[in-house]
Amino acid sequence: QVQLVESGGGLVQAGGSLRLSCAASGRTFSSYVMGWFRQIPGKEREFVAAISWNGGRVLYADSVKGRFTISRDNAKNTVYLQMNSLKPEDTAVYYCAADRGLMITTTVADRYDYWGQGTQVTVSS
Repeated sequence: QVQLVESGGGLVQAGGSLRLSCAASGRTFSSYVMGWFRQIPGKEREFVAAISWNGGRVLYADSVKGRFTISRDNAKNTVYLQMNSLKPEDTAVYYCAADRGLMITTTVADRYDYWGQGTQVTVSS
């Protein structure tokens, strides 16, 4: 069992930056692929980024490539999402998720095993 708690969301102007954090409980954090997803009301949860167990491989949605960076610190049981050059269309609730396994095999939300409660990111124009 893994419990995930996101933090770092907030209100920022377009062009600004935010860093999201996701702290995980448990001693097996390094056994999970970690992902970030986002969701706006009335739409399905959308893949944003994922990172393999040791950070050796990362994957991004085209919409955030070059602006967002995912990273992890296994010693701190934490995964991060650095978001730069934010746009109003990045406004959403951002969720971190854990997928059992070492390598990234999916970007489908339903395949992830554990979820945090989400943190709101609002980008004003």
